Amino acid sequence: MKQTTNAILMIRPVAFRMNEQTAVNNYYQKVLNGLLPDTVNAKAQQEFDAFVEKLRAVGVDVTVVDDIIETDTPDSIFPNNWVSFHEHGDVVLYPMFAENRRLERRDDILDILEKKGFEISNIIYYNAAEEEGIFLEGTGSLLLDRANAKAYCALSPRADEELVIKFCQNFDYTPVIFKAFQTVNGKRKLIYHTNVMMCLGETFAVICADSIDDKKERKMVLDHLKEDKKEIILITEDQVNNFAGNMLEVRGKDDKRYIVMSASAHQILTPKQIAQLENHAEILSSSLDTIEACGGGSARCMMAEVFLPRIHSIA
Repeated sequence: MKQTTNAILMIRPVAFRMNEQTAVNNYYQKVLNGLLPDTVNAKAQQEFDAFVEKLRAVGVDVTVVDDIIETDTPDSIFPNNWVSFHEHGDVVLYPMFAENRRLERRDDILDILEKKGFEISNIIYYNAAEEEGIFLEGTGSLLLDRANAKAYCALSPRADEELVIKFCQNFDYTPVIFKAFQTVNGKRKLIYHTNVMMCLGETFAVICADSIDDKKERKMVLDHLKEDKKEIILITEDQVNNFAGNMLEVRGKDDKRYIVMSASAHQILTPKQIAQLENHAEILSSSLDTIEACGGGSARCMMAEVFLPRIHSIA
């Protein structure tokens, strides 16, 4: 199994704002005082368009689909939470914590990918678990080491342990389950998504080990990474707050690898960390300040990796 792909799905926002339904346990979200909703959305669109342009400029195959204004889905810019695409033609639809995020699931997006030449042979529906108040938010919750068949997951109100295990049984992955915390007003609170505090590349892992408070769990996670010969690049909680854990490795032209992150993530890294990352791939960063502030997510959350097989090449 490949760990990285050249194909990415991204959703262009039309009604982006801070989502009040997700703010209850996403402590990275902020209200941008003094900015009208239209201004916030326009800024998010500008950041989105510039980001897509940078990805395409290095040869990443980006499929952009516009959000639908009528559904009022402020977080649609983060599609990796409701869907994942796998090598044998499997598509997984996930149960979402926020009710207004459930409207992000759209069959027409799957149709668009098929028209583009991607093969969908099977759809696995986990989303019925929403009715029981059980959630698992895609590759926000599940950090997949596809090459070594391991699924890392930090449990939270948005990542149910039984559903993680079910996913691992369905896809023949080994679950690596733990709890990760951040300090909020002096208290330790669960981090809402694994991909905020951790990133897995082909040959490296970025992780805030300090967020795993239980020493046995921390050792277990680090042991798994070492076992798979990943270079471990440690980041701090302050760096996590600036989305330095929210990166994704992708492939561009001629199969060249890039580590994609926001400008704020890039700026908060130390020269040593940057050098460590650049040993593995070239860094590509883009300013996502408005999206990060209102959405509480960053570059990685905006990209749903498409590992589906291609039926045939379409010019």
